[in-house]
Amino acid sequence: MRITVRVRPGSVRPGVGGGHDGALVVRVSARAVDGKATDAALTAIAAAFGVHRRDVTLIAGAASRTKIVDVAGADPADLARLLHRSPSR
Repeated sequence: MRITVRVRPGSVRPGVGGGHDGALVVRVSARAVDGKATDAALTAIAAAFGVHRRDVTLIAGAASRTKIVDVAGADPADLARLLHRSPSR
């Protein structure tokens, strides 16, 4: 399943949940330097969907906060749950 995510690097409270203009919000503590925030975001997405990190592929947006990723084996119900999750959880 392909999803659009909005990465928020340097977050004090890392997590996956909530929406930003229809994109899934992924907060990571890593800074946006040398792709560290992107790597952390892909790892967080894998954990949120309960899949292996190798099942999450970056399709577009390597240098952008808005990214398109493919999550192999993801359940659409999980995406709906994550989009409606409060950012504080």
